[in-house]
Amino acid sequence: MKISKITVNPYFGANPQAASQKHSILDQIHERTKNSSDMTDTIVVPRTIFKGYLGIMTGTTLVTLGSMFNKHPKTKGTILTAGLLTSLYGTWAFVRPFILKDAPGVEHTKQA
Repeated sequence: MKISKITVNPYFGANPQAASQKHSILDQIHERTKNSSDMTDTIVVPRTIFKGYLGIMTGTTLVTLGSMFNKHPKTKGTILTAGLLTSLYGTWAFVRPFILKDAPGVEHTKQA
């Protein structure tokens, strides 16, 4: 008997109705969630807050990279300064919509 002729039943021991219905992983997740709208909701992030996240992450990366240049003090100082300024800008961009209420991108009306 050739091995290529052997068939395997992947649903051995399962009921035959479940074997005929193929569900994708997303369908299974949607069936098991209590509130299926949780899977399709989106969060709108203002552009300034997104810039803030990028600035903070980039600044942290630059400060970490700058700390590796111990033998080159000018390069280390330049990269550390760039990282600190980038983190400072990221913090400002992240906090600005909360401090300045009239900044562009800040919603003025309350939603119920």
